[in-house]
Amino acid sequence: MEFDDAGLNVWSDEERFEVTRERIAEYAAATNDPIPAHLSGDIASPVFAIVPVFEAMMMPVIDVVPMDIFGRVVHGEQDFHFHRPIRPGDRLVSRAKAVGYEGRENGTTITILIECRDSDGELVNEQYLTAFFRNIDVGKRVGESAPPHKFDPGLEARPPLARVAAHVDDDQTYRYAPASGDPVPLHLDEQVAKDAGLPGIIAHGLCTMAMSSWAVLTEVAGSDVQRLKRFAVRFSKMVFPGDDLETQIWKTGSTGSDTTYAFRTARGTDLVLTDGLAVVAD
Repeated sequence: MEFDDAGLNVWSDEERFEVTRERIAEYAAATNDPIPAHLSGDIASPVFAIVPVFEAMMMPVIDVVPMDIFGRVVHGEQDFHFHRPIRPGDRLVSRAKAVGYEGRENGTTITILIECRDSDGELVNEQYLTAFFRNIDVGKRVGESAPPHKFDPGLEARPPLARVAAHVDDDQTYRYAPASGDPVPLHLDEQVAKDAGLPGIIAHGLCTMAMSSWAVLTEVAGSDVQRLKRFAVRFSKMVFPGDDLETQIWKTGSTGSDTTYAFRTARGTDLVLTDGLAVVAD
């Protein structure tokens, strides 16, 4: 199996997206976000940043990865770097490029860098998406990887600063799909999911990430999305409608202007989000 290195560092075509108050509010409601400013559509929640870039983010993979292995891809990690929040009326322009890949025994990761700018060209956010191709080993490492955000196992020796509960509703995926623009049938069609070897439809990983984001914001950032500078996770296990989740948060450091937190989201003893990192402006 070989990837095409000529497809690396080639920007995709630009995708344009006009942000409305209604779409911001719809996304907040679809992720059970309790923060009033998000629910009213005054300002977008952090993971809403995936919505304007959704069409652009996977296009560069096609230029690098053979089409016949796309059935093996899963969303491995997501890492947002925020320059400012998204607001109603923003006219956003997004583009993406594959910046590197790495083969391992259990599969190969490919890293996509996404840029989202406003109509004046100012950077709104940068995102690193890591896609994982199961059981495919290209046998080498080429280019760049996403910035690290590993969870320190030593944190388990002390109790979390906060624990925040969330529930995945039975209709969660049917609300999240239109709000996010993600129509993948594994989240919507029971038979398709079972044909793929799953017990039933699965929740969108980014919906779970959005739930963890409001958990972090409400506990350590005064529910103020403008203070969030970075937010990253690794998707470690599938989540299903009806699941009860808990996000656990630890303070890990402070620079005088920012405070860093590690977090993870669990379903009982199963960790569904790991390597969580949040950087919050003081």
